[in-house]
Amino acid sequence: MTSPRFRIRRIPLNAAAVVTVVVCLFPVYWMISTAFKPSRDIQSAEPRLVPHAWTLDHFRRAVQADGFGLFWRNSVLVTLGAVLLSLLVALGASFAVARLRWKGRRQFMLLVFVAQMAPWESLVIPIYIISRDTDMLDRLPTLTLVYFMITLPFTIVVLRGFLATIPPELEEAAQVDGCTRTGAFVRVALPLLAPGLMATSLFGFITAWNEFAYANFLIIKQQDNRTLPVWLSSFQNTFGTDWAATMAASTLFALPALVIFLLLQRHVTSGFAAGAVKG
Repeated sequence: MTSPRFRIRRIPLNAAAVVTVVVCLFPVYWMISTAFKPSRDIQSAEPRLVPHAWTLDHFRRAVQADGFGLFWRNSVLVTLGAVLLSLLVALGASFAVARLRWKGRRQFMLLVFVAQMAPWESLVIPIYIISRDTDMLDRLPTLTLVYFMITLPFTIVVLRGFLATIPPELEEAAQVDGCTRTGAFVRVALPLLAPGLMATSLFGFITAWNEFAYANFLIIKQQDNRTLPVWLSSFQNTFGTDWAATMAASTLFALPALVIFLLLQRHVTSGFAAGAVKG
């Protein structure tokens, strides 16, 4: 049992944690509550934390807006394509770095870290020029490749760390039993990499799903190829921004990432090597 003195010492830490959670979650709560408020209450002189009346009209207007289904499909295709490509390439790269010994391995990882540290915004102009000169503007595959490039360094670093903690003796034992090197990796190491794959998938999904700058700069003429983040900026009326529809659309936009997180978080936090070796 913990002593009373220890509990007293933890009060400031617990209070700081509560304040941090409230500060981080309040904007999200305000977005959701605004989406359900009637229009007359959104810009009221006396804002309410809890709506005294609820409405679904803003969600109906957002769903019925031009391009909702099309842009939703575009975001799903681009995001899933980037995540799958990143996982496929990063698996091979992380295996080569963690399991093989070859000249330049340290320099390769250094370049991966440098690529991870580079701010995405600094690459907008070079990528735009390359896309323009290669006739790749206004195409969804271009966005997919850009998001793949953004998420790949992080995926390699994380999977390499997970793979390095898995004892190579497990794969060697499978090879002794008749598996090839590839077969041993697929049958033994890959299942133990599941938490790492899920963690990197979650990162890649959220990154690609929320990205706005590249979707706005690389898709100029073909408006039907834009994604949901760009679509969110289209809610305008005669008085300016339609805040009610924008908040409702933003709430709908956040739902897939939230669902993916809730589905994966238990596996991500679980021990990735638990039960790898039994008596």
